[in-house]
Amino acid sequence: MTQPDTRDATGPATRPAARTPRPLRPAEAGAGIRKTAGAEGRSPEAGGPKAVEAGAGSRSVETAAGNPPEDRPRARRTELAAFLRSRRERITPADVGLPPGLRRRTPGLRREEVAQLAGVGVTWYTWLEQGRPINVSVQVLDAISRTLGLDQAEHEHLYRLAGVPAVPESGGCRSLEPETQVILDQLTPIPAAVYNARYDLLAWNAAYDRLFPNMTGQPPATRNALWQLFVTRECCNPVVNRAEELPQMVATLRAGFGRHVGEPAWTDLVRRLSAVSPEFARMWATHDVASPGSRMKIFQHCVAGLVRTVSTSMTLAAPPETRMVVYTPVDDDSRERIAWLLAHPGIPATDHTH
Repeated sequence: MTQPDTRDATGPATRPAARTPRPLRPAEAGAGIRKTAGAEGRSPEAGGPKAVEAGAGSRSVETAAGNPPEDRPRARRTELAAFLRSRRERITPADVGLPPGLRRRTPGLRREEVAQLAGVGVTWYTWLEQGRPINVSVQVLDAISRTLGLDQAEHEHLYRLAGVPAVPESGGCRSLEPETQVILDQLTPIPAAVYNARYDLLAWNAAYDRLFPNMTGQPPATRNALWQLFVTRECCNPVVNRAEELPQMVATLRAGFGRHVGEPAWTDLVRRLSAVSPEFARMWATHDVASPGSRMKIFQHCVAGLVRTVSTSMTLAAPPETRMVVYTPVDDDSRERIAWLLAHPGIPATDHTH
């Protein structure tokens, strides 16, 4: 049926007056508040389960070429979820005084056991390990850290991934201070170099250049210590004690990665290394983290021979996250071999080609 035309010659059709909404009764208003304001460690942030992003725990940070800034919180939560699972699975019930119980589908503790030992809600911890966007406090992180037996490097890694405290976004790579190269040169005949947190080689002295000419001769895109060590064939690899050194370097990279989850330069390096080196991919999947430190490093030069050193890592004030590594010879033979290399420039690092 045709509706009557309510318009007149002077204006548009009249509209019915807006209805005034019925005010909520006190009981209804209180129910809405209780639904979204649960205690921390027990329920999600405002919005309830429907606000949780579906599938956040299943995405892989390393498979993307980079994440836009708005996606970085999600990428960080994904990394946090994988890290928590890897730490939980390495702890047996006996390690924390629990009976073995029934047969387990996966090694390590169950989620509910971690939640119980840490004193947090099972649902809340499950959501945290699934990478869902929930609030977390220092106190809760400390409890989880103690339950999982994290060391200092792992504890700091957990904080960074959880965003407590917030880590500022890294800026572009700034140039080294001129004084840094002066210090490097003054350290000769002791090999020394400057790396960033991704192990990109930024500067070096003459002794380092003589010991690692294949490294210093690379273009900037591949002038990376990890790249060279994982892609170089064993016969030409300068590091002798790789079984001890490579896992430590990968764990240090993983700790740095926690501060830069989703940043294209970091994601691209991990993607490329994983593609060319199954050994790197296996070490990366352990989620082990470590801090730079002093340790024994043994190098093999095809002409000079073995050079035994102790590496010492020192953080520089600028640019951010750069460190100077000094390789101090530990015996007379090593010192003499470095001196010989300095006296004979142009000696190749390998005695054959592929």
